[in-house]
Amino acid sequence: MKLIFALLVSSILLSSCQENAKKVQSFSTGEKTSESMSQAPSQKAASYHHVIVKEVIQTSKYTYLFVNENNNEFWIAVRRLDAKIGDDVYYQQALPMKNFKSKELDRVFETVLFIQGNTSTPPTVDAAKMIGAKKMPPKVDKKIEGIKVNAPQGGISIAELFKNKEKYEGKKVKVSGQVVKVNNGIMGKNWIHIQDGTSDTDNYDLTLTTQNKANMGDVITIKGTVYLKKEFGAGYSYDLIIEEALIK
Repeated sequence: MKLIFALLVSSILLSSCQENAKKVQSFSTGEKTSESMSQAPSQKAASYHHVIVKEVIQTSKYTYLFVNENNNEFWIAVRRLDAKIGDDVYYQQALPMKNFKSKELDRVFETVLFIQGNTSTPPTVDAAKMIGAKKMPPKVDKKIEGIKVNAPQGGISIAELFKNKEKYEGKKVKVSGQVVKVNNGIMGKNWIHIQDGTSDTDNYDLTLTTQNKANMGDVITIKGTVYLKKEFGAGYSYDLIIEEALIK
């Protein structure tokens, strides 16, 4: 009887060890169980993923994209994005969700990756490090030739803004310009640089933060609040920046 009991205990212990070994193997090899998929922490790749959009589904808060990466097809979800079939999307961080149900679509996705820090422009090595570390985007140090955008009705030019920046501090201003740099999803904001062809000495590039999206080359009109000597930590500061901007 004692021998039977001992064999039974040994069998239970062996089964438990084998199960634990499987769990360890699944994480070390990157294989995900249903439990690890539903509770997985944010994935942070060493470099950016580049995917091509094959299908687009819009909801009030999210855009669901069926994408292809190196012949692998899967669903991703990003904050509202004006995407179309054939677009390129780059991302670094993703949170995989298993059997995720969108109440708005009344649809269950077997697996969907919720993307953070996505961008529509190819990232540089510096940009990859910057977004991974949640640092600020570098300023644009080159005036783009050929840009000529008139000040909007009821608004001002970039030159006027910089020339009389103390006058506009803390106030809302309207400015138009052409997008020359975009960095999305940094510190919960999208960082956009615009130029209109005007300048006050060496000040020709205007940085703004917004929850809206814009693409490189777009001519946009924005309205936001002017801040001077804005500090963001880690040695990053702006003599002048527009925040809480809305893109018209």
